Amino acid sequence: MLPYLFYALLGFLSGSILYSALLPRWLRGIDIVADSDDHNPGAANAFLLAGPRVGVLCVLCDLAKGFLPVFWAASRLPTQERLLFSLVLAAPVLGHAFSPWRQGRGGKAITASFGALLGLLPGSLVVFWLAALYLFFSLIAVIPDHRLRTLATFSLFAGGSFLLCPNKCIAAGCTLISAAVIFRHLSGAPHLHQELLKKAFVRGIFS
Repeated sequence: MLPYLFYALLGFLSGSILYSALLPRWLRGIDIVADSDDHNPGAANAFLLAGPRVGVLCVLCDLAKGFLPVFWAASRLPTQERLLFSLVLAAPVLGHAFSPWRQGRGGKAITASFGALLGLLPGSLVVFWLAALYLFFSLIAVIPDHRLRTLATFSLFAGGSFLLCPNKCIAAGCTLISAAVIFRHLSGAPHLHQELLKKAFVRGIFS
């Protein structure tokens, strides 16, 4: 039990480092949390506000902070014998979504989710299920709104993981990841709607 808890704690601490907020500030002097519309410390805002070079670096760091602890744990611990491995898998995503360094107000955790799932390769290919869902809702059954697209993707990802993944510990971890991402997107929605309404009101006054 203790090794699983150790890697879960390692993953949570790794995920809690919000590179997409820190690197733009260190390298460009830009506070993406304060300057963005949704105030999200994520890679998308790093791209938009700090430029593609800093954005790519943020994506790589966010992938790595999820990948490394899960990869190390999966290479050293059985992934099927204990349900605690689901916590190990989800820990980097939970750390990103509920970072203690921002009083629990972390990012939306999409990149960290892909990083954690990549850490399961080659033992589990579940990351390709998540990628396929994103592509499906982006290119085929198109959902234009990014928030709604993400909610649909991770809702189906959680349910489909139990059908497509024979390892139920990994499937449970995918459900925890999905719950964290969905919660972050739903909890950020009211604030974002207020910002959009204020912008629309200002445009209406001065148009």
